[in-house]
Amino acid sequence: MQKLTIAVDAMGGDVGPHVTVPAVAQALNYYPHLHVTLIGDKHFINSLLIEHQISQHPRLEFVHSSQVVSANDKPITALRSRKQSSMRLALDLVHQQQADACVSAGNTGALMAMAKVVLKLLPGIERPALVTHLPEENGQGSLLLDLGANSSCDSEVLMQFAVMGASLAESVWGLTKPRVALLNIGEEQIKGNDVVKQTAQLLENSSAINYIGFVEGNQIFSGKADVIVCDGFVGNIALKTAEGVSQLILAKLKKQFDVNWFARFILKLFLPSLKSQLKQLNPDQYNGASLLGLRGIVIKSHGHADEKAFLQAIHQAVAEIQQQVPGRITDKLESLLIDKH
Repeated sequence: MQKLTIAVDAMGGDVGPHVTVPAVAQALNYYPHLHVTLIGDKHFINSLLIEHQISQHPRLEFVHSSQVVSANDKPITALRSRKQSSMRLALDLVHQQQADACVSAGNTGALMAMAKVVLKLLPGIERPALVTHLPEENGQGSLLLDLGANSSCDSEVLMQFAVMGASLAESVWGLTKPRVALLNIGEEQIKGNDVVKQTAQLLENSSAINYIGFVEGNQIFSGKADVIVCDGFVGNIALKTAEGVSQLILAKLKKQFDVNWFARFILKLFLPSLKSQLKQLNPDQYNGASLLGLRGIVIKSHGHADEKAFLQAIHQAVAEIQQQVPGRITDKLESLLIDKH
Protein backbone atom coordinates (compact mmCIF):
# COMPACT_ATOMS: atom_id res chain seq x y z
CA MET A 1 0.00 0.00 0.00
CA GLN A 2 1.19 3.52 -0.85
CA LYS A 3 3.04 5.30 1.95
CA LEU A 4 1.56 8.72 2.69
CA THR A 5 3.22 11.45 4.72
CA ILE A 6 1.36 14.51 5.99
CA ALA A 7 2.96 17.51 7.67
CA VAL A 8 0.63 18.87 10.36
CA ASP A 9 0.90 22.38 11.78
CA ALA A 10 0.21 21.47 15.41
CA MET A 11 0.05 25.05 16.66
CA GLY A 12 -2.57 26.45 14.26
CA GLY A 13 -6.17 27.14 15.23
CA ASP A 14 -7.96 28.50 18.26
CA VAL A 15 -6.66 25.85 20.69
CA GLY A 16 -3.80 24.36 18.66
CA PRO A 17 -2.29 21.11 20.01
CA HIS A 18 -5.32 20.27 22.16
CA VAL A 19 -7.17 19.60 18.89
CA THR A 20 -4.42 18.71 16.43
CA VAL A 21 -2.63 16.09 18.56
CA PRO A 22 -5.70 13.91 19.36
CA ALA A 23 -6.83 14.23 15.72
CA VAL A 24 -3.44 13.01 14.54
CA ALA A 25 -3.65 10.09 17.01
CA GLN A 26 -6.99 9.10 15.46
CA ALA A 27 -5.66 9.45 11.92
CA LEU A 28 -2.70 7.18 12.68
CA ASN A 29 -5.11 4.52 13.95
CA TYR A 30 -7.43 4.96 10.98
CA TYR A 31 -4.76 4.78 8.23
CA PRO A 32 -2.21 1.98 8.71
CA HIS A 33 -0.06 3.40 5.89
CA LEU A 34 -0.12 7.03 7.07
CA HIS A 35 3.00 8.77 8.41
CA VAL A 36 2.66 12.14 10.14
CA THR A 37 5.26 14.79 10.79
CA LEU A 38 3.90 16.97 13.59
CA ILE A 39 5.43 20.42 13.88
CA GLY A 40 5.08 22.49 17.03
CA ASP A 41 6.56 23.71 20.28
CA LYS A 42 7.88 20.70 22.21
CA HIS A 43 7.16 22.39 25.56
CA PHE A 44 3.43 22.44 24.74
CA ILE A 45 3.18 19.16 22.90
CA ASN A 46 5.26 16.56 24.74
CA SER A 47 2.70 15.96 27.47
CA LEU A 48 -0.12 15.68 24.90
CA LEU A 49 1.82 13.11 22.88
CA ILE A 50 2.18 11.02 26.04
CA GLU A 51 -1.47 11.52 27.01
CA HIS A 52 -2.66 10.27 23.62
CA GLN A 53 -0.11 7.44 23.57
CA ILE A 54 1.72 8.47 20.40
CA SER A 55 4.99 9.82 21.85
CA GLN A 56 6.78 6.67 20.62
CA HIS A 57 4.58 5.93 17.62
CA PRO A 58 6.64 4.42 14.78
CA ARG A 59 4.78 6.43 12.12
CA LEU A 60 4.98 9.78 13.90
CA GLU A 61 7.88 12.20 13.69
CA PHE A 62 8.00 15.37 15.76
CA VAL A 63 9.73 18.57 14.65
CA HIS A 64 10.21 21.42 17.11
CA SER A 65 9.28 24.95 16.00
CA SER A 66 10.33 28.04 17.88
CA GLN A 67 7.68 30.35 16.39
CA VAL A 68 3.91 30.43 15.88
CA VAL A 69 1.86 32.35 13.31
CA SER A 70 -0.85 34.12 15.27
CA ALA A 71 -4.36 34.90 14.07
CA ASN A 72 -3.46 38.60 14.06
CA ASP A 73 -0.28 38.29 12.00
CA LYS A 74 -0.45 40.01 8.64
CA PRO A 75 0.62 37.84 5.68
CA ILE A 76 3.69 39.98 5.02
CA THR A 77 4.72 39.71 8.69
CA ALA A 78 4.34 35.94 8.60
CA LEU A 79 6.41 35.73 5.42
CA ARG A 80 9.27 37.84 6.72
CA SER A 81 9.37 37.05 10.41
CA ARG A 82 7.89 33.56 10.95
CA LYS A 83 10.29 31.36 9.01
CA GLN A 84 10.69 29.02 12.00
CA SER A 85 6.97 28.77 12.67
CA SER A 86 5.09 25.46 12.65
CA MET A 87 3.15 26.62 9.57
CA ARG A 88 6.24 27.53 7.56
CA LEU A 89 8.15 24.38 8.51
CA ALA A 90 5.17 22.22 7.47
CA LEU A 91 5.11 23.88 4.05
CA ASP A 92 8.90 23.53 3.76
CA LEU A 93 8.54 19.77 4.22
CA VAL A 94 6.11 19.60 1.29
CA HIS A 95 8.47 21.70 -0.83
CA GLN A 96 11.38 19.41 0.07
CA GLN A 97 9.23 16.37 -0.83
CA GLN A 98 9.55 15.04 2.70
CA ALA A 99 5.76 15.30 3.03
CA ASP A 100 2.96 14.81 0.50
CA ALA A 101 0.63 17.42 1.99
CA CYS A 102 0.35 20.09 4.66
CA VAL A 103 -2.64 20.50 6.99
CA SER A 104 -3.05 23.68 9.04
CA ALA A 105 -5.81 25.42 11.00
CA GLY A 106 -3.76 28.61 11.22
CA ASN A 107 -4.11 32.11 9.81
CA THR A 108 -5.60 31.78 6.30
CA GLY A 109 -3.89 34.83 4.80
CA ALA A 110 -0.52 33.79 6.16
CA LEU A 111 -0.95 30.23 4.95
CA MET A 112 -1.81 31.38 1.45
CA ALA A 113 1.07 33.86 1.30
CA MET A 114 3.59 31.31 2.57
CA ALA A 115 2.28 28.54 0.32
CA LYS A 116 2.59 30.73 -2.78
CA VAL A 117 6.19 31.62 -1.94
CA VAL A 118 7.32 28.19 -0.74
CA LEU A 119 5.46 25.85 -3.11
CA LYS A 120 4.89 28.15 -6.11
CA LEU A 121 1.91 28.05 -8.46
CA LEU A 122 1.20 25.41 -11.07
CA PRO A 123 1.93 26.40 -14.70
CA GLY A 124 -1.04 28.29 -16.10
CA ILE A 125 -2.46 29.28 -12.70
CA GLU A 126 -2.40 32.96 -11.74
CA ARG A 127 -3.86 32.62 -8.23
CA PRO A 128 -4.60 29.78 -5.84
CA ALA A 129 -8.19 29.26 -4.71
CA LEU A 130 -9.77 27.94 -1.53
CA VAL A 131 -12.43 25.32 -2.19
CA THR A 132 -14.69 23.37 0.16
CA HIS A 133 -17.33 20.66 -0.04
CA LEU A 134 -20.95 21.67 0.59
CA PRO A 135 -23.80 19.22 1.33
CA GLU A 136 -26.98 18.68 -0.64
CA GLU A 137 -30.21 16.84 0.12
CA ASN A 138 -29.83 13.67 -1.91
CA GLY A 139 -26.33 13.54 -3.43
CA GLN A 140 -22.67 13.92 -2.69
CA GLY A 141 -22.80 17.71 -2.57
CA SER A 142 -20.90 20.33 -4.51
CA LEU A 143 -17.59 22.18 -4.46
CA LEU A 144 -17.59 25.94 -3.95
CA LEU A 145 -14.62 28.14 -4.86
CA ASP A 146 -13.18 30.65 -4.16
CA LEU A 147 -13.88 31.04 -0.43
CA GLY A 148 -11.96 34.22 0.26
CA ALA A 149 -8.43 33.81 -1.03
CA ASN A 150 -9.12 36.30 -3.85
CA SER A 151 -11.67 39.01 -3.17
CA SER A 152 -11.77 40.15 -6.80
CA CYS A 153 -11.00 38.18 -9.95
CA ASP A 154 -11.08 38.68 -13.71
CA SER A 155 -12.66 36.21 -16.11
CA GLU A 156 -9.40 34.33 -16.81
CA VAL A 157 -8.88 33.65 -13.10
CA LEU A 158 -12.48 32.47 -12.67
CA MET A 159 -11.96 30.20 -15.67
CA GLN A 160 -8.91 28.72 -13.92
CA PHE A 161 -11.02 28.20 -10.78
CA ALA A 162 -13.49 26.22 -12.90
CA VAL A 163 -10.68 24.03 -14.21
CA MET A 164 -9.31 23.41 -10.71
CA GLY A 165 -12.74 22.67 -9.25
CA ALA A 166 -13.60 20.28 -12.07
CA SER A 167 -10.26 18.51 -11.65
CA LEU A 168 -10.88 18.04 -7.92
CA ALA A 169 -14.39 16.69 -8.53
CA GLU A 170 -13.07 14.27 -11.15
CA SER A 171 -10.19 12.99 -9.03
CA VAL A 172 -11.76 12.77 -5.56
CA TRP A 173 -15.36 11.93 -6.54
CA GLY A 174 -14.64 10.03 -9.73
CA LEU A 175 -16.95 12.14 -11.89
CA THR A 176 -16.24 11.99 -15.62
CA LYS A 177 -17.88 15.28 -16.58
CA PRO A 178 -18.59 17.30 -13.43
CA ARG A 179 -21.24 19.97 -13.92
CA VAL A 180 -19.72 23.43 -13.52
CA ALA A 181 -21.81 26.54 -12.81
CA LEU A 182 -21.18 30.21 -12.08
CA LEU A 183 -22.77 31.75 -8.98
CA ASN A 184 -24.83 34.71 -10.09
CA ILE A 185 -27.80 36.90 -9.16
CA GLY A 186 -30.03 35.15 -11.67
CA GLU A 187 -30.10 32.26 -14.13
CA GLU A 188 -30.78 34.41 -17.21
CA GLN A 189 -27.85 35.21 -19.51
CA ILE A 190 -28.43 38.96 -19.20
CA LYS A 191 -27.91 38.85 -15.40
CA GLY A 192 -24.62 39.52 -13.62
CA ASN A 193 -21.67 41.88 -13.88
CA ASP A 194 -19.25 42.05 -16.81
CA VAL A 195 -16.73 39.65 -15.25
CA VAL A 196 -19.36 36.95 -14.71
CA LYS A 197 -20.69 37.38 -18.26
CA GLN A 198 -17.17 37.21 -19.73
CA THR A 199 -16.41 34.08 -17.71
CA ALA A 200 -19.63 32.48 -18.91
CA GLN A 201 -18.55 33.12 -22.50
CA LEU A 202 -15.15 31.50 -21.89
CA LEU A 203 -16.75 28.45 -20.28
CA GLU A 204 -19.33 28.07 -23.03
CA ASN A 205 -16.54 28.02 -25.63
CA SER A 206 -14.53 25.32 -23.84
CA SER A 207 -15.09 21.63 -24.51
CA ALA A 208 -12.81 20.78 -21.57
CA ILE A 209 -15.42 22.03 -19.05
CA ASN A 210 -19.00 20.77 -18.71
CA TYR A 211 -20.49 24.22 -18.14
CA ILE A 212 -24.22 24.27 -17.30
CA GLY A 213 -24.82 28.00 -16.77
CA PHE A 214 -25.67 30.17 -13.76
CA VAL A 215 -26.93 29.16 -10.33
CA GLU A 216 -28.36 31.50 -7.71
CA GLY A 217 -27.62 31.57 -4.00
CA ASN A 218 -30.70 29.52 -3.14
CA GLN A 219 -29.46 26.74 -5.45
CA ILE A 220 -26.06 26.22 -3.82
CA PHE A 221 -27.34 23.20 -1.89
CA SER A 222 -29.72 21.94 -4.59
CA GLY A 223 -27.36 19.52 -6.30
CA LYS A 224 -27.81 21.26 -9.64
CA ALA A 225 -24.04 21.66 -10.05
CA ASP A 226 -21.01 19.68 -8.92
CA VAL A 227 -18.72 22.74 -8.98
CA ILE A 228 -19.84 26.31 -8.26
CA VAL A 229 -17.45 29.13 -9.17
CA CYS A 230 -17.32 32.68 -7.85
CA ASP A 231 -14.79 35.21 -6.58
CA GLY A 232 -13.60 35.03 -2.98
CA PHE A 233 -15.69 37.97 -1.80
CA VAL A 234 -18.95 36.33 -2.87
CA GLY A 235 -17.83 32.83 -1.90
CA ASN A 236 -16.79 33.76 1.62
CA ILE A 237 -20.08 35.53 2.30
CA ALA A 238 -22.05 32.58 0.88
CA LEU A 239 -20.15 30.07 3.03
CA LYS A 240 -20.36 32.11 6.24
CA THR A 241 -24.07 32.74 5.66
CA ALA A 242 -24.67 29.00 5.23
CA GLU A 243 -22.75 28.23 8.42
CA GLY A 244 -24.69 30.90 10.31
CA VAL A 245 -28.05 29.58 9.12
CA SER A 246 -27.17 25.99 10.10
CA GLN A 247 -26.10 27.15 13.56
CA LEU A 248 -29.31 29.18 13.90
CA ILE A 249 -31.46 26.16 13.02
CA LEU A 250 -29.63 23.95 15.51
CA ALA A 251 -29.93 26.61 18.24
CA LYS A 252 -33.66 27.10 17.58
CA LEU A 253 -34.32 23.37 17.69
CA LYS A 254 -32.37 22.99 20.93
CA LYS A 255 -34.32 25.84 22.51
CA GLN A 256 -37.62 24.18 21.59
CA PHE A 257 -36.50 20.88 23.08
CA ASP A 258 -35.42 22.64 26.27
CA VAL A 259 -38.71 24.47 26.92
CA ASN A 260 -41.38 22.28 25.35
CA TRP A 261 -42.26 18.90 26.95
CA PHE A 262 -44.15 17.77 23.84
CA ALA A 263 -41.12 18.52 21.66
CA ARG A 264 -38.97 16.44 24.02
CA PHE A 265 -41.47 13.56 23.69
CA ILE A 266 -41.35 13.78 19.88
CA LEU A 267 -37.57 14.00 20.05
CA LYS A 268 -37.36 10.63 21.81
CA LEU A 269 -39.47 9.02 19.08
CA PHE A 270 -37.50 10.42 16.17
CA LEU A 271 -34.07 10.88 17.77
CA PRO A 272 -32.09 8.48 15.49
CA SER A 273 -33.46 9.99 12.29
CA LEU A 274 -33.18 13.54 13.62
CA LYS A 275 -29.55 13.06 14.62
CA SER A 276 -28.72 11.93 11.10
CA GLN A 277 -30.43 14.96 9.56
CA LEU A 278 -28.87 17.46 11.97
CA LYS A 279 -25.44 15.98 11.35
CA GLN A 280 -25.76 16.98 7.71
CA LEU A 281 -26.26 20.59 8.79
CA ASN A 282 -23.06 20.61 10.83
CA PRO A 283 -20.33 22.34 8.78
CA ASP A 284 -17.63 20.55 10.80
CA GLN A 285 -18.11 17.33 8.84
CA TYR A 286 -17.15 19.19 5.67
CA ASN A 287 -14.07 20.79 7.23
CA GLY A 288 -10.95 20.90 5.12
CA ALA A 289 -10.72 23.57 2.45
CA SER A 290 -8.22 22.79 -0.31
CA LEU A 291 -5.81 25.48 -1.44
CA LEU A 292 -5.75 24.61 -5.14
CA GLY A 293 -3.34 25.74 -7.81
CA LEU A 294 -0.09 25.06 -5.95
CA ARG A 295 2.77 22.65 -6.69
CA GLY A 296 1.77 20.72 -3.61
CA ILE A 297 -1.27 19.85 -1.50
CA VAL A 298 -2.32 22.26 1.25
CA ILE A 299 -5.47 21.75 3.33
CA LYS A 300 -6.84 24.59 5.46
CA SER A 301 -8.90 23.59 8.49
CA HIS A 302 -11.08 26.29 10.01
CA GLY A 303 -9.59 27.83 13.12
CA HIS A 304 -12.33 26.77 15.53
CA ALA A 305 -12.28 23.13 14.41
CA ASP A 306 -12.66 20.51 17.12
CA GLU A 307 -10.88 17.14 17.06
CA LYS A 308 -13.45 15.54 14.77
CA ALA A 309 -13.43 18.45 12.34
CA PHE A 310 -9.63 18.55 12.15
CA LEU A 311 -9.64 14.82 11.43
CA GLN A 312 -11.88 15.56 8.43
CA ALA A 313 -9.19 17.92 7.12
CA ILE A 314 -6.66 15.08 7.39
CA HIS A 315 -9.07 12.79 5.50
CA GLN A 316 -9.23 15.40 2.74
CA ALA A 317 -5.43 15.56 2.56
CA VAL A 318 -5.20 11.77 2.24
CA ALA A 319 -7.79 11.73 -0.56
CA GLU A 320 -5.95 14.41 -2.54
CA ILE A 321 -2.60 12.67 -2.13
CA GLN A 322 -4.03 9.38 -3.34
CA GLN A 323 -5.59 11.02 -6.38
CA GLN A 324 -2.58 13.25 -7.16
CA VAL A 325 -4.74 16.34 -7.48
CA PRO A 326 -2.05 18.89 -8.54
CA GLY A 327 -1.06 16.66 -11.47
CA ARG A 328 -4.67 16.28 -12.55
CA ILE A 329 -5.14 20.05 -12.50
CA THR A 330 -2.07 20.43 -14.72
CA ASP A 331 -3.44 17.85 -17.17
CA LYS A 332 -6.78 19.66 -17.27
CA LEU A 333 -5.10 22.98 -17.96
CA GLU A 334 -3.11 21.43 -20.80
CA SER A 335 -6.34 20.13 -22.36
CA LEU A 336 -7.78 23.63 -22.01
CA LEU A 337 -4.82 25.16 -23.84
CA ILE A 338 -5.22 22.62 -26.65
CA ASP A 339 -8.91 23.55 -26.71
CA LYS A 340 -8.05 27.23 -27.20
CA HIS A 341 -5.83 26.50 -30.19
